[in-house]
Amino acid sequence: WAMLPKEYPCFKTVYSYFWRWSREGIWQKIQVALVKKVRKKVKKRKERPSAACLDSCSVKTTQIGGEERGYDAGKKVKGRKRFILVDTVGLLLAVIVVGAHTSEKAGAQLLLEKIKSSKRLSNLCRRIKLVWVDGGYQGNELVQWVKHVWNWSWQVVKRNEDQSGFVVLPRRWVVERTFAWLSFHRRLNKDYEKTTQSSENFIYIAAIDLMLKRL
Repeated sequence: WAMLPKEYPCFKTVYSYFWRWSREGIWQKIQVALVKKVRKKVKKRKERPSAACLDSCSVKTTQIGGEERGYDAGKKVKGRKRFILVDTVGLLLAVIVVGAHTSEKAGAQLLLEKIKSSKRLSNLCRRIKLVWVDGGYQGNELVQWVKHVWNWSWQVVKRNEDQSGFVVLPRRWVVERTFAWLSFHRRLNKDYEKTTQSSENFIYIAAIDLMLKRL
């Protein structure tokens, strides 16, 4: 924070506004408003999506420590895992940050429970009927849970076992592209935050920046 560009006010003032707006949910409020605006004005779609895509990525944390850190044995990453839900054009709908040891199924449930508990996010996602996920989210128990909680169709897009190397999967590439967009923001290359709340809000800020450039 002390290394902010000179065009900004005192870093203590900037941090005070960031934390206050994080605590009051202002970043999320701006993000939700922009999703509706971009979908309607730029993409010529309805304000709320009817389909979405969900996935996660693991990122390293720093020596500064903090809450919710773990080890992702599959990706061999010590840090945190970001679960995001995006619409069919890649706009961020919701995010949750947890320890990297969290499984895909558990993380998906945590994200959907978070959306359900938020009046703002549940309102944004109320038209969704179909969600695409990868093979890590398959299983009848999870499908039935999603059906019970949200009444969503949970469609797993599997990779063809005969294919080798990088392959663009139908529908699945949208959320992967969103992760790529977010990675252009240097603050998100690693998770530098002590709290997951700050981590989530920096992702919202990055999404806000991306959407403002489309208007």
